[in-house]
Amino acid sequence: MRHTLDEYISKIKLLPLKSKYTKEEILTNDFLIDKNGNLEIYYAPHNEYINPNAKVFIVGITPGFQQMSTALASARVGIEENKNIKEIQYECKVSGRFSGSLRKNIISMLDEIHLNKALNIDSCEELFKDKDYLLHTTSLVPYSVFSKGNNYTGHSPKLIKSEFLMDYVYENFNENIKKLGDVLIIPLGKAVEEVLEMLAYNKIINEDQILRGFPHPSGANGHRLIQLSENKENMMKIIKNKF
Repeated sequence: MRHTLDEYISKIKLLPLKSKYTKEEILTNDFLIDKNGNLEIYYAPHNEYINPNAKVFIVGITPGFQQMSTALASARVGIEENKNIKEIQYECKVSGRFSGSLRKNIISMLDEIHLNKALNIDSCEELFKDKDYLLHTTSLVPYSVFSKGNNYTGHSPKLIKSEFLMDYVYENFNENIKKLGDVLIIPLGKAVEEVLEMLAYNKIINEDQILRGFPHPSGANGHRLIQLSENKENMMKIIKNKF
């Protein structure tokens, strides 16, 4: 069930060199991994690099189409420049992780709860730049999931109740946490937090690793700033205890 870049190089080579792709170009059988009912899983290359030295571990649900497109574009450039697999995997991680407005919102909210101060950096923006040795990111499902052609959001079906998706979650998360150890884990939204609670119950991670109450940073979550304000004090305590 694990899929890696070396399996897809010949297919990525066939893509045109460009900064982003359309759904017609990449939501194709070449990149289709699995499907079940209305759910389809497509390969995205930016969750293969793991940073074992990270102190902060940010976890999303699944890479959206924009992240998939960005990561594949990065891989296509790396292949064109004859870079090795490990270099390309790292560059896909850097370019694709929570790209766009999602990243901006994450940074703003992390600074609001003073994670930057706990890490002795000016802003959590640095985690995505020259201080990225402090950061690891992944998605519970490491590949892009679509429901009826739209980005899967953790509902319909509910992620924690989908055996089809949870098989991918367990395989991916076990591999990540074995290399990361006792890091602070930041779930992006309630759907991710629920899964982390289950992983803690099953002793895969520790209860005190989870930064509970962090809102999903999507612009579509109009309540995220209210949720952040309501949970801010408790999250700051968790961060203080962790660091």
